[in-house]
Amino acid sequence: MSDLHKLTGAYAVDALDDLERARFEQHLAACEDCRAEVAELRETAALLADASAVAPPESLRSSVLAGISQVRPLPPEVPSASVTSLDETRGRRRGWMPFLVAAALALVVGIGAAVTQPWAGDDRGNLTAAEQVLQADDAREVAHDLGEAGRATVTWSKSQERAVITTEDMVAAPDGKAYELWFVGEDGGFTSAGLMADAPDQTVVLTGTAKDAAAVGITVEPDGGSDQPTTEPIAVFDLTKAA
Repeated sequence: MSDLHKLTGAYAVDALDDLERARFEQHLAACEDCRAEVAELRETAALLADASAVAPPESLRSSVLAGISQVRPLPPEVPSASVTSLDETRGRRRGWMPFLVAAALALVVGIGAAVTQPWAGDDRGNLTAAEQVLQADDAREVAHDLGEAGRATVTWSKSQERAVITTEDMVAAPDGKAYELWFVGEDGGFTSAGLMADAPDQTVVLTGTAKDAAAVGITVEPDGGSDQPTTEPIAVFDLTKAA
């Protein structure tokens, strides 16, 4: 899990593949430090959004990504028994922030001018994996009221072949357990689609393709997940009846 903390810079400049992005967004929902770092980097990039665009050299993307891999931050430090002041914490973050900002700027500015990102495609290429599903023209959703356990909604897009689950006030899994997501095929077979973080409100992109899925299920599994469900689903979202 600590490796996910290192992806803040790459995520902020949209340099992760779909699988990395989905896993990092799941981690982001539960990590306040990473959310703050991503926000700072995106704010820096936004300051340059109004600059005029010119075509970048073909080698730009590979060179920037190579640089990011060398300057990604260390995972947040675990405080010792002594109290660490807010100023000290900010001081440590300032130590590595210039490197991350430089990497972000390298994707946006060239020598004396801003550049575009040819690998991003149209405007939808700048959306997160979750946003691409939630904002798809063919997005469909099905919701479940889990009573005192909260509420969950699954949104899926046939064109994107992906699914996203959004929760509201969802209670945490029991100690030593985790919520695991599943794609359920028309034959009733279960395929693991990742674990959910212990956060009441989150948006998670299911791992894998929803192309052949007839439903999405949630089960309570041991920490780390299971290859196949070991308990009855606490919720099943019928994608064939999604509105």
